[in-house]
This record gives sequence, C-alpha cells and structure tokens, in this order.
Amino acid sequence: MSCLFCKIVGKEIPATVVAENDDAIAFRDIHPAAPTHVLVIPKTHIASVADMGADDAALLGRLVLFASEVAKTEGIGETGFRLVSNTGPNAGQSVFHLHWHVLGGRTMSWPPG
Repeated sequence: MSCLFCKIVGKEIPATVVAENDDAIAFRDIHPAAPTHVLVIPKTHIASVADMGADDAALLGRLVLFASEVAKTEGIGETGFRLVSNTGPNAGQSVFHLHWHVLGGRTMSWPPG
C-alpha cells in the first residue's frame, strides 16, 4: 500500500512512537506546530472522518480515549490540549489516512486559521 501512515503502522517507515495499542499508534509529528505535537492514527486504513460509518463508532470512541491518554502521558492533559482532525483538502488534510493531531504545551488562539 502506498499510504504513508499505513507504512508507519507496518513499520516500513520509522517514526518516533510514543504509544501504541491494538487499535492505534501515536507518534511525533515531523513538523510540529506546538511544543507537543503527536499524531494518533488507527491501524486500520480509513481515509478521513468523512469515510467513517456507523460500524466505526466503537473504534472512533477508542481512538479519542487513546488520544486523551496520549495527552496525559505527554504532560498536557491537565493544562489543556487541542485535538484536531483535518478532513479533506480544503481543511488542510494532506495524508489521507484518518488521524488526529494532539497539540499542546502552549496557549492556543481562536480561531485557529
């Protein structure tokens, strides 16, 4: 498969992994936008949030809980963090494998951009 994130899941491409479970893997973003910037991705290929269906509801819940655990482990669970999933090209999605950016370690402004 040519999906960059699928290759990370398959250990074909190295990544700085910070957490992993049966459903997901979390690794540091190579272009961090905050002092803490970790990507959380499902091990199963799903292109984006828009491609999820009712059968994915349980997985979605487990992924969000995993992202919260990652934030706590990274030391930003108490101070606050942003959980972002860009969906589609107009939203800035550049890798079409569902993922969340876990961002923190600094004050975030609103609107984001």
